[in-house]
Amino acid sequence: MTKAYNIVNIVKIYDKKKFYEYVVGHVPTLEKFGGKFLVKGDFGEVLEGSWDSNLIVVQEFPSVELFKAWYDSDEYRPWRELRLSCAEVNVILTQGCSD
Repeated sequence: MTKAYNIVNIVKIYDKKKFYEYVVGHVPTLEKFGGKFLVKGDFGEVLEGSWDSNLIVVQEFPSVELFKAWYDSDEYRPWRELRLSCAEVNVILTQGCSD
């Protein structure tokens, strides 16, 4: 099974209190669908090109299907709406190399 990777580029946070609530609150929903964090924190160093970011997150899921089940789930939906209300983000879904 090919793993899925959710890459989140956090460009701007408009409400730090709400964003912190999102960060803490959504984790149990992610774990329920087999997701885990590989990277989370301050943005690193741009080596080529340009990249507008303050924070970056990389999450791993067992499969694209489980990621999509989580992303569209009733459990995650209110957290996603909270995030959308307090931050500007870019979200990318990609697959890893075949096992």
